[in-house]
Amino acid sequence: MKAECHDSSYELRGKLESLVSVRALQLFFFATGLSFSLAVSLHGMLSNGQRYALNFVDIDGHKHSTADGHVMIVVLTTTADREKARTVGDHVPGYCLGNPDYRMITITHFARRHTAIGRRLATAFIRHRVREEAKRLQVRYDAQKISRDATRDIFVVTDFDGTAASQLGKPAGATDFCVFVFGRTGELLAQWNGVPSVDQLSAVLK
Repeated sequence: MKAECHDSSYELRGKLESLVSVRALQLFFFATGLSFSLAVSLHGMLSNGQRYALNFVDIDGHKHSTADGHVMIVVLTTTADREKARTVGDHVPGYCLGNPDYRMITITHFARRHTAIGRRLATAFIRHRVREEAKRLQVRYDAQKISRDATRDIFVVTDFDGTAASQLGKPAGATDFCVFVFGRTGELLAQWNGVPSVDQLSAVLK
């Protein structure tokens, strides 16, 4: 009789230990899956319809936020894709030009590391490009009789360390060309992995 009780207690103990082990394993996989999901949501692509308060500082030291009350076009590019960034600017509807409710920011992301001297040289080159783009934009302003210096409406961010790209869901070193449109309160209205057409931009910006 004692032997039977002894065996039963060991059998019950074994079942309990097995149940606890299975439960612990389930909790482990649940926690791992949750951590992975959170990592994807924090570092993955941005989602349309969600609000984001992303902050950038341009080459002139001006601070910008996607939730600062502007409808904002954010272009993430590299120096190799500067023509694509120019085309996005050309596709911006005329009613947005010189309009303080709209703003376009170009983020030039550098995939390679740069020394302090290299950063200064790259920034000087970008400033030269900004002056050239301002001349082109001024032609559109003059054609629409917008009495405003176009230079004041060109904002460029240099991203040497990947900080800006990471805010947009891209890892440091990425060479993706992306366009985002944020509403006045930071809601992501649209995004493209390429140059949106005039009609696509107009449909979102109207």
